[in-house]
Amino acid sequence: MPKRKICVYAICKNEEKFVDRFVESAKEADAIYVLDTGSTDNTVKLLKERGVNVESKKITPWRFDVARNLSLEMVPKDADICVCLDLDEVIEKGWRKKLEQLWTDKTTRLSYNYNWSLDENKRPKVNFYIQKIHSRQGYHWTHPVHEVLTCDLPNEVITRTDEITVNHYPDASKSRSSYLPLLELSVKEDPEDDRNLHYLGREYMYYHRWNDCIDTLIKHLSCKNATWKEERSASMRFIARSYIALKRYEEAKMWLEKAIQETPYLRDPYLEMAFLYNTLKDYPKVITYVEKALKITHHEKIYINETFSWDSTPYDLLSVSYFYLGDKTKALENVEKALSLNPNDPRLLENCKLTKNSLKETL
Repeated sequence: MPKRKICVYAICKNEEKFVDRFVESAKEADAIYVLDTGSTDNTVKLLKERGVNVESKKITPWRFDVARNLSLEMVPKDADICVCLDLDEVIEKGWRKKLEQLWTDKTTRLSYNYNWSLDENKRPKVNFYIQKIHSRQGYHWTHPVHEVLTCDLPNEVITRTDEITVNHYPDASKSRSSYLPLLELSVKEDPEDDRNLHYLGREYMYYHRWNDCIDTLIKHLSCKNATWKEERSASMRFIARSYIALKRYEEAKMWLEKAIQETPYLRDPYLEMAFLYNTLKDYPKVITYVEKALKITHHEKIYINETFSWDSTPYDLLSVSYFYLGDKTKALENVEKALSLNPNDPRLLENCKLTKNSLKETL
């Protein structure tokens, strides 16, 4: 197994609380390079004290791709493998040895396990593959936000593994207010990029700009390159959410039916249909769609997965529906299943108590 020069690179701003954890996880590399983009706290000082190579540069106007490319330029040209991390991420111990075993002379990029969010017990809530480990030559970053590592090589060779895992511990205090204008810029720069349109439509949904969300995601679905079924299904679900917010329920049903047809193997569109019927207080249909969702036992490893499809939510919906339909036995059975997955939820605990009391009254 040949010895390879491996470097970690990152961008940061005001992340002093993550420095020690980040460096500890990245220290298996031959060197760590960080571009600071304007910290006003002790981030730079603390990184330098830990032996990290740090440069500072304010980027105006701000773009994530420019920052990523400048941080990549800090990595020496003779490096073999680059590992792109953020300071709020932790790559699990022993990663270097595994990477050296997996990397061949033909490999240019690695697809590996990424836990975007974890619960209080450090169990993955959103888990998918990510591809930010790559050869030093032949790659650059594109797009102002939700930036993409783009390959310039004539032949890209990607190796996939579950042996390397990166865990993400996001800083909830950080603002994402820059995302919307940057996404609008992304679409302006490349109006046929289906990924940008999907992200922009989703961002409009987050801002409750329902009509903008609908219009943008319909454009996404009409793109010739919009062929990834899971992402198409998500756009359909987001369109439906917007119609629900506008109280246009029939249109929401139509789009959720489309989402189910697009990805009948995902729980998500069935659960969203159940949410809609719960809003409409049509409890038999809530039960129908939740049961359809629960028949799906394979959890696809993609970023679009909704956490509510695999947590206590399906059983919570069943419990509430059975309660209102007068079947307190099944209501209790399902709220107890929900509590087995989420034992400290105060509303579930109260529902369980209420259901037990109600059941006693009927005996």
